[in-house]
Amino acid sequence: MKLLRRKEGPSLDSRLAALLEAAELAEGRLPADVVSQARAVAERAGVRRSLSVDHTVAALAGATGSGKSSLFNALAGDELAAVGVTRPTTSTAQAALWDGAGAGPLLDWLEIPQRHAPAAVGPDFSGLILLDLPDHDSIRLAHRLEVDRLVELVDLLVWVLDPQKYADAAVHERYLRPLAGHRDVMVVVLNQIDRLPPDAVDRCLRDLRRLLDDDGLTGVPILGASARTGAGLAELRALLAERVAERRSWSARLSADVSAAADHLADQSADHLADRSAAPLPDAGAVAGLGKPLTAALSEAAGVPLVVAAVRKGHRHRAVVATGWPVTKWVRRFRPDPLRRLRIGTSRDLEIVGRTSVPVASAVQKAQVETAIRDVGEAAASDLDGVWAAAVRQAARSRAGELADAVDRAVATTSLGATRRPRWWRAVGMLQWLVFAVMVAGGLWLGVLFGMDYLRLPQPPLPTLGVVPWPTVLLGGGALAGVLIALLSRLAAWAGGQRRARRVAKDLRSAIAQVGAEYVLEPVKGELARHTRFTEAITRARA
Repeated sequence: MKLLRRKEGPSLDSRLAALLEAAELAEGRLPADVVSQARAVAERAGVRRSLSVDHTVAALAGATGSGKSSLFNALAGDELAAVGVTRPTTSTAQAALWDGAGAGPLLDWLEIPQRHAPAAVGPDFSGLILLDLPDHDSIRLAHRLEVDRLVELVDLLVWVLDPQKYADAAVHERYLRPLAGHRDVMVVVLNQIDRLPPDAVDRCLRDLRRLLDDDGLTGVPILGASARTGAGLAELRALLAERVAERRSWSARLSADVSAAADHLADQSADHLADRSAAPLPDAGAVAGLGKPLTAALSEAAGVPLVVAAVRKGHRHRAVVATGWPVTKWVRRFRPDPLRRLRIGTSRDLEIVGRTSVPVASAVQKAQVETAIRDVGEAAASDLDGVWAAAVRQAARSRAGELADAVDRAVATTSLGATRRPRWWRAVGMLQWLVFAVMVAGGLWLGVLFGMDYLRLPQPPLPTLGVVPWPTVLLGGGALAGVLIALLSRLAAWAGGQRRARRVAKDLRSAIAQVGAEYVLEPVKGELARHTRFTEAITRARA
């Protein structure tokens, strides 16, 4: 037996764990019944392993009239089952136990109420539990359901066919072909060969071999037997005794169940897992490449160009207010700050308003964002098929509804430092007030001199700078110095506004790229990682 002879590869425990992991990862991606079936296989395997592993449960299954019950009685050496000719007589499964000590919990799990201790005949059957199942083609639905239930649970399947119906499509299409992966825990017996001439027996066995090979059951043992004459029973007993002595039919059955469940998951994923390696996650360059168009679309929709222009203009506006000539700069206060109009620039604005006043994205901008998100999903899913490709595309859109608020918060928080005042503004502002004070002092001095002259009072001595009186120098020089300082400050503010705008633009793009990564790229990477782990788990489960 191929599975039983395998010395290398993952253990049954690791394969069961891999199957459970694959089922968990497939939750919400593959059909619920497929996932639940995989979970049921793992759960059933866990229960079977916890019960007696010293017993081998073999079941005789077949159609009405195939002689299952007669064969059951012949193997047991006792008339345990009622035998009918043309109609089903086995309504519930019954068991014959050889050395059944400790088999009670196993039979309780199998729900076998009728249990017999047969006569000791033939080779050593110690540890064998032989079941006689109802007919799989019974006219009673309860019988067919009982067969289906036990076929999923027993360790060894012995299909009893008869010369008249061994080619019946019902048994081949419903049971044998779907159980092709269980060939190592299956035996086929062509019963009632006493009804055929010797040469016809050989032809039937060769034809049955051909049919089983077509079903994918190459290598499954085929025995000719007759419960009435005893022909072939010695070979059948020897085969059963060998399987029982190995004490590994249960593990071979569970291994086949795990492989079948993993194959079913792989088939449902439509991802050709057997012919391809796990899809790799995009590397840093690929992620950046996927994110650049998305960042550009989000930046446009978030009004980043408008914000950057407001940062540039706002810097100049505040610079004039802080460093302008005191005589004229008060007029600037009546002009609104471009950043304050957008309600961004300070933490107080963010706390009070909660959102900026950047204009809402237009329909065209929204469409560009949706296109960018769709392109990310399509690019990431390009190497996948079926449900996993759909899951990756869905992951790209999964948080699209939160993007607008997240980008707006990123714009607001990233722009918090845009209103920060450079230290030189304060120094220049103090200098402007000092110059203004000098100008005012010169004006007051001239005013006093004008008043004394008007009142015909004697003039005090008047210092001069060359030929120009100091009061005039202070007044005119202060005014000229204030205007000159204001002009130079405005020039510096223009250059500073350009630098700050470039820095804010860079920071905004970085912040929006992070939002795009968190809300679009990370879900996509998470789904790709999920697919990779699913592929690896399926590979381990099928090993």
